[in-house]
Amino acid sequence: MTPSEVVALAKDNDIKIIDLKFMDLPGMWQHFSMMASELTEDLFEEGAGFDGSSIRGFQAINESDMLLFPDPTTALIDPVCKVPTLSITCNIKDPITLENYTRDVRHIAQKAEAYLQSTGIADTSYWGPEAEFYLLNDIRYGQDQHSGFYSVDSVEGSWNSGREENPNLGYKPRYKEGYFPVPPSDTLQDLRSEICLKLLEAGVDVEVHHHEVGTAGQGEIDIRFGELTTTGDKIALYKYIIKNMARENNLVATFMPKPLFQDNGSGMHVHQSLWKNGKNIFYDPQGYSLLSEDALYYIGGLLTHARSLCAIIAPTTNSYKRLVPGYEAPVNIAYSQRNRSACVRIPVYSKSEKAKRIEFRTPDPSCNPYLAFSALLMAGLDGIQNRIHPGEPLDKDLYDLEPEELADIESTPVSLGDSLDALEEDHEYLLKGDVFTQDVLDTWIDYKRENEVDAINMRPHPYEFFLYHDI
Repeated sequence: MTPSEVVALAKDNDIKIIDLKFMDLPGMWQHFSMMASELTEDLFEEGAGFDGSSIRGFQAINESDMLLFPDPTTALIDPVCKVPTLSITCNIKDPITLENYTRDVRHIAQKAEAYLQSTGIADTSYWGPEAEFYLLNDIRYGQDQHSGFYSVDSVEGSWNSGREENPNLGYKPRYKEGYFPVPPSDTLQDLRSEICLKLLEAGVDVEVHHHEVGTAGQGEIDIRFGELTTTGDKIALYKYIIKNMARENNLVATFMPKPLFQDNGSGMHVHQSLWKNGKNIFYDPQGYSLLSEDALYYIGGLLTHARSLCAIIAPTTNSYKRLVPGYEAPVNIAYSQRNRSACVRIPVYSKSEKAKRIEFRTPDPSCNPYLAFSALLMAGLDGIQNRIHPGEPLDKDLYDLEPEELADIESTPVSLGDSLDALEEDHEYLLKGDVFTQDVLDTWIDYKRENEVDAINMRPHPYEFFLYHDI
């Protein structure tokens, strides 16, 4: 779509509001709105100003002025706003130099795609994320100097099997048994279907939806694969629509990796493949699980850099409540066909060249999708460029290995702090092609340590009182 076509779209649909959206460094979608009369073709050339000092991970107050430049190809009629609203995703530039802002995460994704083409290895990468989430009936939390608590609840929660509900109708999935009984145990079938229709309305192709393993309303909606930046755009839209549709139905959607104790967390398994001249370069009919040598080297890059990648693809302290053995969590840095206990899985549903891909299972939906996909691509390309072979596959349940076998398999970091340490030590692969800059990585690490790692470490945990108050 061109700028003139966007202006025509707004007029033809009697649009009242223009909503300009962009993503901050940690991964939250941000926006501001203007009246439809302000939408002209000049907007796409001149941009719209905003205060960058008020956005997490962006500018200092003495250099706060920034410009948003709408990308006309992203324009769509907002599917959740009551007032007719045209939504446009934007890139960010410096108002003085008009250069792309190095901390603009969408620009980082675009640079990653350009770098892929510059290598000659492939011209296109395809990404298929599977983001899980919980739909809860209630979420409460608080923290001050002398108290702290959280509480989540769901009519589907197994813990509510004995609650007075006048009447309690039962059908509450047992822990780890939410995958996937039909309604009435699955109370969210219709809502997920309605969400899917909203996604389709917004141009996000949906393939399947279902209840997930966790009790208390865990779900998954899988969208069709796409190119890197476009898929980042779609994940932002995906979370936006799910959150708003949940709220409209008096529910709250959370993409926290681990909101429940002793039940499954929410991951975002990322399927990926590289193509050149219309051919899937990951495919080899003679290779292990139909994988080419380049695909194996790509896996080698992912596994070699897995610990530092975790700082970007599993970027919250809560992420490491999910990355523990026993809940399908991929904590062992290994690869295998079919095996969901491996960090990298090669799906074998189809023998088609078009379907051949690898699935990296460690990411979770708390990540910034633009940064996560870009980092994964850079790690995989580093594997191909340096011919990093991943070794032999482990086609067995990694959780049941003997101790001597397990000792030879590296594990993902046990905390966000550990993963940030790994990123400090191993990040040269991200700097190639100026895709990630040192400034972006330093800002990311400093922000995460100060606002998340240190903030959590300084606060007493409720369970510590159970363990220690009577010492």
